[in-house]
Amino acid sequence: MLKIGLTGGIGSGKTTVAKVFETLGIPVYYADDATKRLMNSNNALKALVIKHFGEASYKNEELDRKYIADIVFNDKEKLALLNSITHPATIEDANEWVQQQSSPYIIKEAALLFETEAAKHLDYFIGVSAPLETRIKRVMKRDGLSEAEVMKRISRQMNEEEKMKRCDFIITNNDEEMVIPQVLSTHEKILSRIKKEK
Repeated sequence: MLKIGLTGGIGSGKTTVAKVFETLGIPVYYADDATKRLMNSNNALKALVIKHFGEASYKNEELDRKYIADIVFNDKEKLALLNSITHPATIEDANEWVQQQSSPYIIKEAALLFETEAAKHLDYFIGVSAPLETRIKRVMKRDGLSEAEVMKRISRQMNEEEKMKRCDFIITNNDEEMVIPQVLSTHEKILSRIKKEK
């Protein structure tokens, strides 16, 4: 079974693209959702978060995401520390999830693939690309953030051009080009690669 990474910068529309793959019967592992789940359910992970970020990290046993975001998006080292705590647990969780799937290929959707060890566990990469202006507007609308806050988060991610260079397939999500035909075409290309590799 091929393991495909689906990545792109914040606001590029990765989740939208992933949902289209799901309609084709391709299982998708949403890494960011999994990390949030694990930060609430994995006791070892919770203990590490509290140790490094304080008791205020959790309110009524639930992760206080705003508290954490305010810390990590204002401090590069704290963001790197949080990632070093959460990524191993998410990678392990993803690998267990993969074992339970039976489709020709699976997709792991994550903002950070090349920046973490996750890329080592994947065979190919799909990049979702969108103009910077579009991405900023989407995130401002979705998360209720100011333009400055969105730019701060974008600055913490790998440059989009660099990210797309490392991808085997690119889907443009710029509100002009249709996403579904691009996903169908990518799906067919992946299936034909699977046939060749058999």
